[in-house]
Parts: sequence; structure tokens; C-alpha cells
Amino acid sequence: MGSPSVGWPLERCEPQAVGMCPRRLGRVGELIGRYIEEGRIAGAVTLAARRGRIAHLQCHGLMDLEKRIPMRDDAIFRIYSMTKIVTSAAVLMLVEEGRFLLAQPVSQFLPEFKQLRVAVKGADGQEELVRPRRELTVHDLLTHTGGLSYDLIHEARDQGWTLKRFVEEFCRRPLRRHPGELWDYSAATDCLGRLVEVVGGKPFEDFLQERIFGPLGMADTAFWVPPDKADRLAAWYKPDEAGKLVPVMQLGDNSPAVGRPFLEKPALPSGGGGLVSTTSDYLRFALMLLWKGALGEVRLLGKKTVELMTSDHLPPGHAALDNHRGFGLGVSVARHLGELRQIGSVGEFGWGGAACTQAWIDPAEDMVTIIMTQLLPKEKAWFLDQFKQAVYQAVVD
Repeated sequence: MGSPSVGWPLERCEPQAVGMCPRRLGRVGELIGRYIEEGRIAGAVTLAARRGRIAHLQCHGLMDLEKRIPMRDDAIFRIYSMTKIVTSAAVLMLVEEGRFLLAQPVSQFLPEFKQLRVAVKGADGQEELVRPRRELTVHDLLTHTGGLSYDLIHEARDQGWTLKRFVEEFCRRPLRRHPGELWDYSAATDCLGRLVEVVGGKPFEDFLQERIFGPLGMADTAFWVPPDKADRLAAWYKPDEAGKLVPVMQLGDNSPAVGRPFLEKPALPSGGGGLVSTTSDYLRFALMLLWKGALGEVRLLGKKTVELMTSDHLPPGHAALDNHRGFGLGVSVARHLGELRQIGSVGEFGWGGAACTQAWIDPAEDMVTIIMTQLLPKEKAWFLDQFKQAVYQAVVD
């Protein structure tokens, strides 16, 4: 395959051509259709690519319930924490260039990290601040083992802070535990965005555009949706008290996941959750990782770097995460099937976003699965795992 072009990076094929049963794969549409019929989601785009071709691509339901606009395959979605994988890849690109090592203290590049303190209980039971047992490293940020919290980033975004100001203020907050002790989901990846900005020598959003989005042909991935693309931004829903889907902004919801409407350029490009993207764009990024750092003639990372990224980095003896997986450098990683409790493969990796977007990359099956929708659920969105299982049960060769 040559250099990627704008549009779909792979040809479509009949499922059986890549070892998938079309009848079984039809269960994906049945599953998502049931959720739409029950009023639990408005619409979705689902995709399964295997062995270098697209075996399944389907638009379901509506991208706007009020306007009755059908879902389209170039719909733009708020991908929230799927942004984290992109930011982590940017960090690893700088590692490859010799700009820093994963084991180096972050304070060598962002001096404000030198002032970090850890909140602990003293002998009298009162909270006190102590110095970390060791400095927080780049590796700690990539693996969410730095002891950081997930506060302030939403306030920073809503108040129009820059990345620089956010990190300065964030470092004045105490750590919840000493670095390296425990995986704890946090705003670490937003701090990595600032690291990329400082070490890369340009605004974070420019680095991503010039080094990742542009080369891969990700034409619709950015930190905001410009006016000429606004009609492609999928509407965004949440169940009300009665369980009926209503537009998020109509609820007057001030929860951290809501924030700005993504229709204006933000002052703070959130490396932890700020991007919008399309199914085809994110497929390009996922294929780059599946194929060990390259999409066609465009190589962003080396093979060994991707191997490091997708290995389990949790501290020895650390329990699995809530999704029954380990964690690599910005990605969740399946450690063994018994722990996974689902059909899958050891070594599959990926992550999801708060609005029910998700991508999984499976080197063992040479497969990528992606689901895009726009729902802020009240509880675990089971249909995400059910979708993935529906794809895997269709693999017959």
C-alpha cells in the first residue's frame, strides 16, 4: 500500500474474504439496532477491519434526533479519552528522537514538577504534606502511576487557561500517593501535552497536526470543529431522570465531561480528552499502531517502540483495572483471557472515551474494531463490550 490518502485507508470486502462469517457479523447491526429501538442510544458508526480490509462498516440510527438526521460515516465525534493514545504516541516520538528517557524526572523539562508534595496521614491522623519518595517521571505520567488527581483540568478548560498555566496550578495540588505505587486515572496525559509543547518547541496542537494528523491523512481530527464542518458534528445525548435521551446541553449539565461545545478553538488543548475525530480518521491512527508504527509509507514510530507501548507496565502484583486489563503507555492491554472475561486476544490494546467511543487493536488477529456514538451514560455502557464481542464471535478463520 502506498501513502495514505484522505478518505478510507482500506478497501471494503466481503467478510468471508478475511475469515469472518457474514451471518455472525450481522449480529452487530442487530445489537446496535436493539439499543436504538429501545431509545438507549441515538445512533452509531461501527467498524471492523481485518487483514488489511474493512469487513464491516455500518451507520446506525440518527446523528441528530431532533432534526432527524441519519448517521453518516463521516460524522465527527467527541472522542474524549481516546485522545490519550494520540498524546502518548506524540510523547514516544520525542523519546525516539532522544529528547528524553521515560525514566527521567518530568521536572527536568517542566520545573514546576519539582515542587510536588504528597498528602499523607500523619501520626495524629491529620493530613500533612511530604516530599515524594522519588521524583515523578515521564513513565509515571504515561502509565497513570504518578499519584496525580483528575481535578482542575475541567476548571482550567472552562476558564480558558493555557496548558502552561494549567500545569503550573496543577503542580501546586498535592499528590494522592507516592509516584509508582498504584495506577490511578488522572490528568497526567494533559501534563504530557505540555511536555510535548515544551520539548517539541511548538504549541501542542501544532505538533499533533504536523507530526501525526497531517502525515496520516487525519483530515477531521482536531481540538475543535470549524464552521464548515459543524453540520457533521454528531449531537450529544444523556438520559434524563426518566431514561429518555435529551441533548446534553439542555440538561444544564455542569459535569466535567460536558464543558465546551467543541465549536470554538479552545485556549487549552486537552491531551487527555480534547479531540474530535471521525471513524475513518481514527482507523488510520489505529492501523498505524497495529502495523508497528507505520501506515503505508508514513512511519511515525518504530516497531520496538510500539511493542514497549503495548506491553503491560503496571507495578508487579498490581491487580487488573476495572476493565479486566493491564496498562501500557497510554493504552489498556489484555494480559490473559481468564482475567479479560471476554472473547479476545492476549495483547489486544486500546482505550475508550467518555461519550461511548472506543477502539481496540488486536495484533494477533490483525484486526481493529471501532465504535463511535455520543452518549454520556449514567452507568457502565454494556453495549460497548457487547459490540466488541459481536465482532469477535464472527471470526471463523
